[in-house]
Amino acid sequence: MAAPFPLLLCRLDELADGAARGFDPAGCGQDSILVVRQGAHLHGYRDLCPHYGDTPMAWRRHAYLNADGTHIVCAAHGALFDIDSGACVRGPCLGQALTPVALTVDAGGNVLLTSD
Repeated sequence: MAAPFPLLLCRLDELADGAARGFDPAGCGQDSILVVRQGAHLHGYRDLCPHYGDTPMAWRRHAYLNADGTHIVCAAHGALFDIDSGACVRGPCLGQALTPVALTVDAGGNVLLTSD
């Protein structure tokens, strides 16, 4: 993704607490970044399962979390990932992790992608 940084993704108040959302910062028609909000904390990752390396995580747009919202889940094979670290905790990717991306929230409440 060749994008100028920082890159505006959304406003913080557009991300529901305890939810995840996908973004397409490159404008290629498919989300490539996922962001999970937990209170004031944002966790950003590339939308790629490490098991295959090129498999998007969501089974439908913005559907990145398991039913109880405690883990990021790969819809392709059901692997569960820790939200805080991105580490696989169950599934064929054990020992692997999601690739983090750097995010920041500016004084105006804008969520910015600061690196991919």
